[in-house]
Amino acid sequence: MNHSVTPGAATAQHNGLAEEFEHEPVPLARRQSLRSVAAVWFGFPMVLTQAVFGGIITLNLGFIHGVLAILIGNFVLFLYVGALSHIAGSTGLNFGMQAKATFGTKGYAVASGFLSTVVVGWYAFQTGLTGATVHTAFGWNATAVIVFAMVLYTFITFLGIKALSVVGLIAVPFFIIMGLVAVGFAAGEHDLSSIMTYTGTARTMSFGSAVTLVIATFADAGTMTADFTRWSKNGRDGVIASFSAFPVANSIAFLFGAVVVAAGAAVNPTQNGGDFLPLLSGHGPVVSVLALIFVFVNLGSVCAHCLYNGAVGYSHLFGSRMRLMTLVLGLVGGLAAVAGVWSLFPYWLSMLGMFVPPIGAVMIMDQLFFGNAGRLDDAEPFHGKAFAAWALGSIAAVIVHVWVPEYGEALVGLVASGATYAVLGRGRTQRAALNQSV
Repeated sequence: MNHSVTPGAATAQHNGLAEEFEHEPVPLARRQSLRSVAAVWFGFPMVLTQAVFGGIITLNLGFIHGVLAILIGNFVLFLYVGALSHIAGSTGLNFGMQAKATFGTKGYAVASGFLSTVVVGWYAFQTGLTGATVHTAFGWNATAVIVFAMVLYTFITFLGIKALSVVGLIAVPFFIIMGLVAVGFAAGEHDLSSIMTYTGTARTMSFGSAVTLVIATFADAGTMTADFTRWSKNGRDGVIASFSAFPVANSIAFLFGAVVVAAGAAVNPTQNGGDFLPLLSGHGPVVSVLALIFVFVNLGSVCAHCLYNGAVGYSHLFGSRMRLMTLVLGLVGGLAAVAGVWSLFPYWLSMLGMFVPPIGAVMIMDQLFFGNAGRLDDAEPFHGKAFAAWALGSIAAVIVHVWVPEYGEALVGLVASGATYAVLGRGRTQRAALNQSV
């Protein structure tokens, strides 16, 4: 059965809001324009957090090598997310349904549940970061800000995929404008002509670790790209939509942070990297108000996207609705943010780089190269070979992370899991081809 052409049985409306198709492929008639889907992805990575990481990488590697690591990491993300997006646009399946074809109709729950939890953790981190940022910049009560942010971000997510598109269209120009304003203020006090010769002052990160950091920041949501790009009219549009994020938007966000650090304008770059928000303070009430709005729009964009991923994933796992799970997970993540779970973020990133990319690598090999995309009718309950490839890829990544981090655990995990499944999964290809022919 080809699920890409199966019309949706769900109604076009649910409780007055557009249907989100949690349990079936998005019907071709309900697919969105390339502009709309690209806006969802384009606005996701252009977030202040990426500028922080861009600055940290530059602080360690210098400007030239830092930019090279950023571009290589984004190129890998494009190949990775683009391949998964092609599958999503071709089938209309969300990540949970997509995972069934590879990990099994029951086994998928392990991969989907793991990633859905991870992205809710991202939501909690960014919500907590909102409170901490506003407290530092304006002295407001951090807990009160977190609660307000939780309600705001949950409401945006509740509106659905179209709201994410609108938020993306707002967040992107806002980020670029505020970033340019911050760099302009920095130029008044620092010599920007020396940026190219900046060699860095820290030496705690290898080139491979820097590439892994770039990949890890979007390994989770990138693996779950199907939740967004299933709305594409076809696989080609899905790839183009992901290209707008990787390398375009994500590189821009990283490079702003790299420029701030290389110019010597960053405030405490060891901890805050290329965060340019402090550069906007002390320039009058208008800039201060814009900076405050910028925090909520910018961090709200990534929070809403992550919460949407988690809500779609858990709604399929529990046979529920995306909007109900949005309310539940929005509250749970908000409480976690108040409790300070976001302070564990460095450990979170390490986990993402080691255990998440192998999931996508196995799915790409199985569905794109072996042709099993959308084949849910003959999927077994538990596909042991897929889990074996995921496990071996993750083990290889852990070994590299502990003993030879300069090689980059994310890349090693991707290659190891994909190569392992290329060997283990061949028998499944023959069976799928046989089933297709009868």
